[in-house]
Amino acid sequence: QVQLVESGGGLVQPGGSLTLSCALSGTTFAVDVMGWYRQGPGKQRELVATATRGTDINYTDSVKGRFFISRDTAENTVHLQMNILKPEDTAVYYCYARVYGDSYWGQGTQVTVSS
Repeated sequence: QVQLVESGGGLVQPGGSLTLSCALSGTTFAVDVMGWYRQGPGKQRELVATATRGTDINYTDSVKGRFFISRDTAENTVHLQMNILKPEDTAVYYCYARVYGDSYWGQGTQVTVSS
């Protein structure tokens, strides 16, 4: 059974940084995509950043230049370095993976940006 375990959320002041990490377990299939989505208060879940098994990386416009995704395909881990955080980045962040055509989600980790 595929599981995604996230870590690294918390409270940070505006302008600060946080790194989220996610580890996938429970499959021997190649993982096509790993990445992060988020859901802010009263908002729909949205893509933040994804990385394919190749070199394709995708960011939502609002985080370009501030957030950086890195993925270790051998270890099945993905990290999200978040810099220059803004109050509007406050959300529950979910790790995402697509394995052999099926989508999987982590339990979510809260990121709160506030002074």
